[in-house]
Amino acid sequence: MKLLERLPRESGGEYALRTIKENIISLELAPGSQISENELAAEMGLSRTPVREALMELSKVKIVDIQPQKKSTIPLIDYDMVEESRFMRDLLECAVAELDCDMASPADLERLSENIRLQSLYLDDFYTSQLMALDNQFHGMLFDIAKKSQVYALIQNISIHFDRVRTLALSSVKSGKIVQDHVDLVDAIRRKDPKAARELMVLHLNRYDLDAAALRAAYPQYFK
Repeated sequence: MKLLERLPRESGGEYALRTIKENIISLELAPGSQISENELAAEMGLSRTPVREALMELSKVKIVDIQPQKKSTIPLIDYDMVEESRFMRDLLECAVAELDCDMASPADLERLSENIRLQSLYLDDFYTSQLMALDNQFHGMLFDIAKKSQVYALIQNISIHFDRVRTLALSSVKSGKIVQDHVDLVDAIRRKDPKAARELMVLHLNRYDLDAAALRAAYPQYFK
C-alpha cells in the first residue's frame, strides 16, 4: 500500500479514509484483494479505531466488503456499480459544465488550460498517477467554478467504482483522447456554448464504455 502524507489538522479517521480510498482507486489495493484492519493500522501508524471507521464508511458504498472475524475484501469491479456511479456523475457534471459556460471567468479558463498543459506533459511520458490526479483536479475545478464544490465532495465515495475503471483505462491505453476531451470542453465553455459543453461531457464520461471489452480482456481477474 502506498502511504500518503498526512495533512495538517487531518484526523486519524480522515487520513485513513483518504489513504485507503486512494489506494483502491490506484489499484494498489487491487480488486479481489484482502485487507486486514490490523495491518492497515500498523502501516499507517494509527490505532485500529480510525481504520475500522474508514472501512465502515467505504463499505456503505460497497467498495469494501467487511466480514466479521475475517479479513475484509476489496470487491471485484462490478459494471452495475460503475454504471450507477457514472450515471450520477453524468447528471451532475453535465449540469456543472452548462453552468460554467455562464460563470467561468478569464482567470478560471486560464486555470483549466494550465491544468490541461500539465496533463499533456505527463501524457507524453505516460505517468498514470499524475494524469489521474490532474484529471480529478480538472473536474474539481469545474465544480468550483459553478460554486458546487460541496456537491463534488459528496460524490467522491461512490465515484470510486467509476474511478477504478478510469485508472485501468489510463494504464492500458496510451491515448490523448481524455486530454483532448478536456481541451474541447474548455473551448466550449470559453465560447459560452452550453449545448456543446453538455455533449462533450457526456462523451467524456461515457468513454470508458468504448474500452470495456478491452479492459476486461486485459484484466479479467479484476472484473466480476
